[in-house]
Formats: sequence, structure tokens, C-alpha cells
Amino acid sequence: MRPCILYIIFLLLIPRLSQSQGLKFRGGHEPIDKRSSYELFDKRAISFEQEFTLKFQLSIYSSNSLGNIFRVKNKDNNTVYNLFYDEEAGNCIFRLNEEGKSSLIIAKINQQQLFKEEWITIQLTFDLHKQLFKLQIQNQIFQSPKVKLPSQYSPQVIFGKSDYLIDVPAMSIKNVQIGNKAETYLFPLKESTGTVVHDENGIAYGSTTNPTWLIVDSYKWKNLFASGSFSQAGSNYNQRTKEIYYFNQDSITIYNIKTNQTKKRAFQKPCPVKLVLANNFIDATTNKLYVYELFYTQPYQGPTVASLDLETFEWKVESDALMKKELNHHGSFYDAQQRQFYIFGGYGNMAYSGQFNRYDLDSSKWQTVEGWTGDKIFPRYFLSAGQGSNNRIAYIFGGMGNESGEHIVGRKYLYDFYQINLDTKEITKKWDVLWKDKHIVPARGLVFPDSSHFYALCYPEYLTKSNIQLYRFSVKDGSFDILGDSVPIYSDKISTHAQLYYDQQLGRLLVLVQESKDDIQSTLKVYSLNMMPITSNELNAVPLSRSNRKVFLLLLLSTICGVGLYFFWQRGKQKRKIARVTEKRVLQVPPIADTEIIQKDEFVRANAIFLFGEFRAFDRNKRDISHLFSTKLKQAFCLILSNSAGISSPYFSQIMWPDKSEDKVKNSRGVTINHLRKVLSEFAGIELVYKQGRFLIEHSAEFYCDYVDYIQLLANPSAAYESRLIQIIQRGKFLQGLDLPVFDTLKTEVEQNLLPILLAELHKTDIAHLHKKSIEIVHTIFLLDPLNEQALFSEMKAMFALNQHNEARIKFQQFCLNYRQLMNEDFPYNLDKMI
Repeated sequence: MRPCILYIIFLLLIPRLSQSQGLKFRGGHEPIDKRSSYELFDKRAISFEQEFTLKFQLSIYSSNSLGNIFRVKNKDNNTVYNLFYDEEAGNCIFRLNEEGKSSLIIAKINQQQLFKEEWITIQLTFDLHKQLFKLQIQNQIFQSPKVKLPSQYSPQVIFGKSDYLIDVPAMSIKNVQIGNKAETYLFPLKESTGTVVHDENGIAYGSTTNPTWLIVDSYKWKNLFASGSFSQAGSNYNQRTKEIYYFNQDSITIYNIKTNQTKKRAFQKPCPVKLVLANNFIDATTNKLYVYELFYTQPYQGPTVASLDLETFEWKVESDALMKKELNHHGSFYDAQQRQFYIFGGYGNMAYSGQFNRYDLDSSKWQTVEGWTGDKIFPRYFLSAGQGSNNRIAYIFGGMGNESGEHIVGRKYLYDFYQINLDTKEITKKWDVLWKDKHIVPARGLVFPDSSHFYALCYPEYLTKSNIQLYRFSVKDGSFDILGDSVPIYSDKISTHAQLYYDQQLGRLLVLVQESKDDIQSTLKVYSLNMMPITSNELNAVPLSRSNRKVFLLLLLSTICGVGLYFFWQRGKQKRKIARVTEKRVLQVPPIADTEIIQKDEFVRANAIFLFGEFRAFDRNKRDISHLFSTKLKQAFCLILSNSAGISSPYFSQIMWPDKSEDKVKNSRGVTINHLRKVLSEFAGIELVYKQGRFLIEHSAEFYCDYVDYIQLLANPSAAYESRLIQIIQRGKFLQGLDLPVFDTLKTEVEQNLLPILLAELHKTDIAHLHKKSIEIVHTIFLLDPLNEQALFSEMKAMFALNQHNEARIKFQQFCLNYRQLMNEDFPYNLDKMI
């Protein structure tokens, strides 16, 4: 059932994949032997009568290009025709030549007019009956005088470098089609590797040399541009001019993504607003960039909003209104019709905002927007906002916050999606996803390529060094796909941010990553990804021959999809039970292992507390003093330690004694704190202190805690950090047996951070055939996810490679038993097929 369903799903993806394909040619800037060529029919011969047409889409990605686009040879004679590209005085020149004789067609088209879109359509018709050529470029048609053409033609078509024609323009092609009413061949050029080219049915027809497959550019983000500033700076993208702006108080750097040209200009007069975060937006109608500041930590008198004319690059003061409210990492969108800029949310002064504020460009004033109806959006920050094709509708997605808006209550990661009607002021909650992966927040900017989906960049903001990942969410229900590879980000400072843009004309997604290590100096990195983005599975998909199967597939499609959707729905329903019972099962059912991997005495060390696996504590003399920690002391220690910034007395009391009032809990809190201080005095290098109204655990390098080690390893990964993390988790689950609802989220975060690392390390050991190491990692994975199928597959293959056949069968049976108990269904694979 499952392989068949996956096969059908793959076939359904093919129409969308066709938008990501293409072949990029290495042109005149490369050595001759590195330049590209593509021959359509070097593996099969074809022939046409009366008429046939060669049609394809072309993109010229660099100015001042020239060279051979394609040549057509007739297999039965020596006459050769070619289409040559050149540029002259702002015009694109397409010459259809009969080689060695004359130019049959000279098509001169205005360059700006022609390349308004990233791709243009070229169509050359061989009219064998009327003895002439018709060349169509976009909507313009050119015709040749009569030439001598045979009644039957066997074309040999070569794009790019061919024989002595070594000049190749900086070009890309896709959707190459050749044929007539009787027979047509289509080559989508959706390959990702190799030099063999297949038609739409997966049949090999041609080959390339030195290819660059564009489908890779729909998976791998390309670094286009980087710059830096020694002072506070802002950045934005102007779709109208195709320019990236990176500006500070004194100057602006401009990068054009269409021409790849960079220029820098100093302002005649500096920006009148004192830049701190340099938040900004662009009004495309007036072609102005507006920069605004909401809050200053020091007393400030001066402009807070200014506009930059993007033609003259002169600043103009717009407003000196100051909201006097710190709203870091708010979401924003621009109502171009009403000339009003909206912001929502943000964080400052230990509170999250749940208000809409807007700046009116005509009145130059900020105001709080009241009167919203419908669903309430909880206060939050690190959210993302955007608009689709309907500019009267805006959207808000995700973030962190809580219902009260008070930071002291604790933040919650939010994965909800809201629709905002700007005319009726109605808010509609579309969905709220139950998130099961590691926690993430969205970067700035939602992109709506159509009415059914939106793109968002997401990343774990709590890690100093992490990666931004592209997600595609369904507008209807929040289902999502993870697309492309990732982009690195250093997210330690408040001024660090990333923003996503979509240029429909160029068919590209752009991300601007602006990073800072001191909230003053910054760097800007610009990346691009071709539309439509794809998954890693789509990137590596092998073209399949589908001839003679289409009718059969259509007959099966409705039945299999229906059964498949029901199957996955039932499977998901059963998997949701795991979260409620896994903790108990893990404690009741022993890990799938014959012996412990690491003996407990290997962990004995002075001044150490271990929170992974069984709680263990060793004083300065290596004495085991775990018994001195009662359940309450363990909870108190872990609660304070896990809050690195400290925890207030009210919040500490609320978590530890939720059913007692403050006056009744005061004595219990004092006793618990005193007992904890006394136990910690048995260790060197650790102390429980009370500073500025918060309990805080301070420790030096003399004291060791595996949880602290884990946090430091994630923040500053070293060459051996995977193996160190594996050693930490091999003791067991984090806070094993320590049941307190407040720890549930922390436990989940720890496990979700560790599992991808372990699986990646397992993949490495599998490839290197380090079978014993693979088994060791598998045992560790099962501590976090006892039903992980990838781990089971690796373990079975490793054990059979080590000739541990009987042991493997026993472990497989144990896994199937656990699977049956937790999922209420049989494991769908058998051991013989797995190995």
C-alpha cells in the first residue's frame, strides 16, 4: 500500500516541478572546454514532413551577452541554420542565419520591453511546404524570404557550444519542444544531476556537456550579495527597480539582482532619524523608503520617521511622533491603497503587545487601531505578517507570547494563522497547528504565491548559530512542507533579523539576512531561490518512464488516493497517542539492548549533577549524595537552572505550589530554598543566589551539569559536539521520572533538538559502515523515540553486517511488540524486506 501511494504522490508533483526546471549554460566568461552544450537527439533520430516547430523558453541572465543560442542541422545534407544573439544600443538582436551564406531574419527588440519577464518564449517554425521560416519572440513574429528546404527533415538540434561556434550567451532554457500536429517531443529539463536528458515520459533522448541544472537553484539558496556597516543600518528590497538597499546614517549600498551590479552613494545630508533598529518599509507608488524608530533608551528629541526618495536619494523629515513603547520583533504590512503602515505585536518592558498600531503617511501620525471584531490575537512577538493578491486582506502567523501579555507568566510558541480584513476590521482565526517538531519562529515577511499557500522562513531563535528553513503552509488547514536547504543566521542580538520577499517577474524568492553581534555593526547577506521551491526528495527524483501507464494510473488514481488519505489519517490518529503514553512505556519497557552501553561508574565525577537519565549527584569528594535531593528539591533545582535569566519568587511559587495562595506558600518556599542552598553547599563552584527579585543559580567551570553542557554544545558546536551530545543522552531521557507539567515543554524541546543530530550522525556512520557505532547511536535514539523506523532499519542492517542474525530477529520482534502496543496496529514491514 505505502510504496504505491508514494509513487502516485510523486507523479502528482510533476506539474509543479515543471516550474522549477531548466538548463543553465556556461558562456563566454568560462574557458572554452567548460562551456555548455545540449544536443536534443544524439541518442535517437527523428524526422518530420510538411512542417515542424522548435519552441522553448529563454532567459538571458547577464547583460552584454552574445553567442549561439542553437544550431539545426539536417541529417541528410550539410545545410546548417543557427540563431545568434547579440545586444546593441539597448536592443536585443536575434539573427537567424544560414551558416556561411546569409542572415535570413534579423529581429531587433527593445531590451527593456523584452525582458520584463524572467523567461521569454522563442518559437522557430520550419515551413517545409512554403519553403520559409517563421520566428516568433514573445508576441512578435518575423518571417524569412523563401529558402530551399527539403520536404522531409531530420533535425539535429544543438544548443550552446557546437563545433567551431564557441561563443555562448549567458542563458538558460527550459520546456524545449519540437514537433508538429502529428508528433511532438517535450523536454522539460527537470534533471538535477548527470548529462543525460529525458523527455516528459522519462525516455532518454539527448545529452549535455558542462550542464548547470536549474532545478538545483530551486533547492539550494544562492548567496548573491554581502555587505557590512560599522553603524546601525537597515535593509529592504524594491521590486519595482529590482534593487536591494542597505543603508545607514550616512550612505546607501544598492545591489541590482537583475544586473548583478553594486553601487554605493553617500547622502548629501545624513538620515535625520537617529537609527537604532532602522525599521523601514517602501511605498512603491511614490518610490520612497520610510524609516521609523519607535523607542529610544536614552532621552531623544528629533525626527522619528523620515522618507528617502529612491531616485534622488534625498531624505525628508516626516514625523517626530514617538510611540515611547519598545516593540521589538513586531510584525508589519503596508496598506498601499490607504497609505497606512500597520504594525502588530512586539516585545518590550517585560510585556508582549497585542495591539495594532498604524502610521498614516498623509497625516504623519501614529495611532492605535481599535474596534476589531471576531477572533482575538494573543499578544506576541517574533511573528510574521503579509498580504496576498487581495490588498484589503492581511495575515498574521505564529510567534511567541501568551494570553496575558506578561512576560513573567512565561512565553508560549504559537503556530496559529489569522486573516485580517482591513475594511471590516474583522479578524478570523484560520487554524492553529499542533507543533511536534523543535520550536521555531517565523522571520519577517509572508509570501503568497497563490490563494492556497504561503511561504514563511522559520528558525530556532533561541540558538546563537542556527539555520533558517523555508516552509510552505496551506492557507486552509496549516499543513506544511519543508522546502530547499537552509540559510545560516547568527541570532544573538535584537537587531538581527531576516526578511522574505517574492519577485514574481523574476520568479525568485529572496531572503535578506541582517546580522549583528553588538546591535551596532551589522552585515547583510542576500540569498535567492528559484520558484517553485522543492523538497530534497523532489531534487533527487529520478525521471520515470510513464508511457503506456497513464490510462492505468488514471483509473487507479481516485481509488488509491482515497485509500491512501484514509490510511495516513488513521496512522496519524494512532501516532498522536504516543505523546500521552510514551513516557510510561519507556519506563516499563526496557530499551532494545542486551547490555548497558556505558557503565554508570563512568559518569562518577566530583562536583557533578546529571539530569539525563536517573538523577545523580556527586559532591566535591565524589560521594553520591543523590538521596539528599527530595522530589521537591529536584524540581526546584531544575526549575531555577533551566531559567538562565533567573526566576521570580511569584512565578517560582506558582509553579511549585499551584494550589496554594501566596501567603500560605511563603513558608514552604523559604524552607525549600534553604534546603536547596544547604545541599548545594556540598558542591564546589555552584551557588543559589537571589538578585534583583529573581532566584538564580550561578556556577563556575569547577561544577559540571550535563544539561548545562548540552546547552553550551548547542550554542557553540565544535568538531566533536555530536559525539559529546550522544554521550550525554546515553544516560537516558532528560529529567527521566521528574513529573511536573512545567517541564513538559522543556523535555520536548531537548528531545526535538537532539533527535535530528542523532539521526544525522547515524546517517554518517551508516555510510562509513561503522556498524558498532551505528548500533550504539540507535540505542540512544530509541531512548528519545522508541518507534523510530530509520533507527530500526539502520540497526537491522548493522547487525546483519556483523553476522548477529539471531540477535537482530529478537530485537525486531521486540520492536514490533512495542509498535503494536503503542500504535494498536501491526508494524507494516517485515525483516527480510528491510535487509
